[in-house]
Amino acid sequence: MMTRRLLLLVLLCTLALSAAGRPPVGIAYYDVDRLYDTVPALFYDDEDYTPEGRLHWTAARYERKIQNTAAVIDSLGLDLVALWGVENEQVVRDLVAACHGDYTFLHRTLNTLDGMDFALLYYGDRFFPARVETGRRYLLIEGELRDERVAVVLCADPRMAEWVIEDLRKEAPELKPILLGRAALSRPGRLGLRDATEPAARAGRGTQRRTRGRRWEMTDRILVDTALKVEACDVYARRFLIDRHSGNPLETFSGRVYRGGYSRSLPVYIYIR
Repeated sequence: MMTRRLLLLVLLCTLALSAAGRPPVGIAYYDVDRLYDTVPALFYDDEDYTPEGRLHWTAARYERKIQNTAAVIDSLGLDLVALWGVENEQVVRDLVAACHGDYTFLHRTLNTLDGMDFALLYYGDRFFPARVETGRRYLLIEGELRDERVAVVLCADPRMAEWVIEDLRKEAPELKPILLGRAALSRPGRLGLRDATEPAARAGRGTQRRTRGRRWEMTDRILVDTALKVEACDVYARRFLIDRHSGNPLETFSGRVYRGGYSRSLPVYIYIR
């Protein structure tokens, strides 16, 4: 009996040490700022983003946008990368093909007026989706992240984000939410969440920069279940993403002027255990 107890204790200690020694999981959220293809859509107006359109959106410009966005994802090098602003599944396929990382992707059409969707890029040996739900400006993916049962929620509307989390707490309290996107909730603690981006916001960092006042704003947020340990969270502000003249994010377009950059937004990322 003593031998069995000793073996069990050794096994538990080994498992605990193994879990503690694993690297944290990295997750990013990136508003790619209208990654349209060049093909006219049937159910919404994307005429500006066609070769004959107002922005002269040619195959060469589309390919450059794909390569630029893939370069940002490769530079992040994280386990999961959530994207907002992709037009359709083919765009996501082109993007994944351009990335060096061996990502699997999940995309759903949200039927928005501008045709913009969410997508989630992830490594298939680290995240295992089990159920997907879509709604007005949100995408919810339940699955297993390492040994945790989580709900990754991508949202473009703070009010909708709050409603989704409230409903999730009632329907599936065992899931640990990870909320990414336009999710500046006024009282996240009430929903059992921690706004991991708040310290960076208080320090004056942000994902977009206001034209007036030159102030950075944390327009995109990452909130996590309070049971998850946050090791780091910040804005991914690398030099190649910033216009060296204005200090703003280097955009694809400035008004109607083609700049050939990345996005009006910077990515935000988090490491959790």
